[in-house]
Amino acid sequence: MSIERSGTVSAARRREVIDALRRGTVPQAGLDLFAVGLDRFSGALEDQIATVAKGGAAFHAIRGEYGSGKTFVARWLGERAKRAGLAVSEIQISETETPLHRLETVYRRLTERLATATHPPSALRAVVDGWFYALEEEVLDSAELDGAELDSAVEELMERRLADVARTTPAFSAALRGYRRARRAGDAATAEALIAWLGGQKSVAATAKRAAGIRGDLDHFGALGFLQGLLTVLRDCGHPGLLLVLDEIETLQRVRGDVREKGLNALRQLLDEIDSGRFPGLFLVITGTPAFYEGQQGAQRLPPLAQRLATDFTTDPRFDSPRAVQLRLVGFDLPRLGELGRAVRDLYAAGARDPERITTVVDDGYVAELATAVTGGLGGKVGIAPRVYLRKLVADVLDRVEEFPDFDPRQHYALTVSGSELSEAERSAASADEIDLGL
Repeated sequence: MSIERSGTVSAARRREVIDALRRGTVPQAGLDLFAVGLDRFSGALEDQIATVAKGGAAFHAIRGEYGSGKTFVARWLGERAKRAGLAVSEIQISETETPLHRLETVYRRLTERLATATHPPSALRAVVDGWFYALEEEVLDSAELDGAELDSAVEELMERRLADVARTTPAFSAALRGYRRARRAGDAATAEALIAWLGGQKSVAATAKRAAGIRGDLDHFGALGFLQGLLTVLRDCGHPGLLLVLDEIETLQRVRGDVREKGLNALRQLLDEIDSGRFPGLFLVITGTPAFYEGQQGAQRLPPLAQRLATDFTTDPRFDSPRAVQLRLVGFDLPRLGELGRAVRDLYAAGARDPERITTVVDDGYVAELATAVTGGLGGKVGIAPRVYLRKLVADVLDRVEEFPDFDPRQHYALTVSGSELSEAERSAASADEIDLGL
């Protein structure tokens, strides 16, 4: 990436990326600005997005050790999906917050994290409102109607669109119908309650549910019907599909045995439903460590699931097929880490008061030296270094060069990696609680 290319980026987008790196987190957007080593996946994944946008379905399992960039790749893919018009939802699987065996909870997190290119999470209400607007426009295009006639025609069209869903989950269309009626009647409280119920939320007022003719809360089996309904609504309001990311699925290995079995079976059920054609427009992506895919506490514990995820990794990684079920991330080596640092340095410089000073003081040689030093401080494990490396580069070096005209990192900065700023995996790799490496 050159400064000229970086210069075409908006200031707000650049700032969002740099601020996230300064905090040591993966940016929510703008990942294409400094993505390295993903070209080998881009063509196949773009094909999958196109397939989903045409009413198909897709699935990929992203595989990599800690620090290899699984979350980064998932969000990078999410940006591409949004550009194609798809909605996106990224969920972190966890034992307490989002257990995989409770699909009703997974669906609730899905709607809470639902985003589109124009609406941040949660975009559920905007999507539903857009759907009703699209239905009204379609009805008005075919006939001149107003008042009760228009309401009746829109409800009739809604029922036709949701016919497949209503056969198994009639409550979904009932809630939509109740929401529209509440909106038109000016009953904001009922409308808000029904949107919350459509999103799988609990503790919705009983009066609102009675008004829509629904009862109870969403359960494990109803969640799949709600997902089917959501895909229908998305498609009709201009979003041809949904990219659903289940991140950190390896947490299943750490839960109680019976809970693990249920979680693995829920994943198998999702894959079977995708294969059966129940979810047109769904692109499901999971991320996990090799131990999850290969270990006896992970996918191998459920043979039918292990068979669906099986991928041959006996060849050299450079011959991995990007169309395989599992996509292997090989992590960073020092040249790639340096390339990443140069991309971030150029992105930073493009928004700096004095771009020339940034690229002169923090030249390619220094970027490479810092990469080597951070890696050495983490036990030589390049794979887990990117997060710490980028945080040090931005917060400790680039910010100081920008703010202080006489600051020279080669003279005035000694890399220090404190145990308190490392994750558990990074601390276990570090050679000491605090590493002082002069550059």
